[in-house]
Amino acid sequence: MDRLLLIAATLCFLASFGYTLYALGAGRFQPGRGNFVAIFTGFLFLSAFLYLRGKAEGSCPLNSLFDVLIFQSWSLVLIYLAVGSAYRLSLLGAFTAPLAFLLVLGAFLAPINQQPVPRAVLNPWIEFHAALSIIAYGAFGLACIAGIMYLLQERQLKSHQVSPLLYNLPPINDLAVANGRLVWLGFGLLTIAFAAGFLSQIPVHRVKFVASALIWGGYGVLLVLKRLHTLAPRRLAGLSIVVFALALLTLPGIQYLSSRP
Repeated sequence: MDRLLLIAATLCFLASFGYTLYALGAGRFQPGRGNFVAIFTGFLFLSAFLYLRGKAEGSCPLNSLFDVLIFQSWSLVLIYLAVGSAYRLSLLGAFTAPLAFLLVLGAFLAPINQQPVPRAVLNPWIEFHAALSIIAYGAFGLACIAGIMYLLQERQLKSHQVSPLLYNLPPINDLAVANGRLVWLGFGLLTIAFAAGFLSQIPVHRVKFVASALIWGGYGVLLVLKRLHTLAPRRLAGLSIVVFALALLTLPGIQYLSSRP
């Protein structure tokens, strides 16, 4: 049953992205409720899967890389659903769907353990830390998507090209604001997650701590530079993409080291 829920969620995300590609190729894409409904339905399927997974593991389902990738996809869509309606019905959803799809597909295809892994010792602070960290990554992921959309629109505006993609993107100034606010949101959530990790008083592998601290520090530097007005929106958009890509690359290592104090 849980595997069917995961397949259904994957198909919903794929349907949303596939329709957008088809409509854009035909030159008649219009933001509408179809994409939103597909993504929201996929979110419900993922939520049901994670609920059953949590019951099987007896804890927050973040005990393996398989769990982390699924939870990351769910967190990304959660943040997308939480942003304003001006973004939910724009191409932001079309850009969110493929990333959510790739995360779930990666969990399916990666040579990793996909069986439920019950956690031997439950610590509420660790549960809170792990869940909030992944949700913070969801905010960073959406900031990355907003950054991609900003750079695409800026390139089209500079080249004076007119395309259906340009017409359906949110205003470039709104994308710059959304990118910055999403980085702030992710940074705030990750800071709280780190505080919960310290309160748990559980030993952490040094490499995992350093990698996590570098990600947190990287986003912190971006925000400081933005606050000092020394980082243009274009550079913030580009760097938010780079830092998120690096954060995703460290996820497998961080997950592996989570069980190795």
